[in-house]
Amino acid sequence: MNDRQFIEYLQQELGISETEIALANREQQPSVTELPIVLWNYGLIDLEKVGQIFDWIEKAAG
Repeated sequence: MNDRQFIEYLQQELGISETEIALANREQQPSVTELPIVLWNYGLIDLEKVGQIFDWIEKAAG
């Protein structure tokens, strides 16, 4: 898995906009595993999506 694949997953599967991802990245450069928490902290995704993202990360790393 690379960063581009991860961003595409967030946008295409979860409907997270490029603007929302940029906002989360602006404050800090979170790692792939930190980004879902940052998005959640900003209220951009709910806990269900956080879980889906971590499931995807686990599968992609597998």
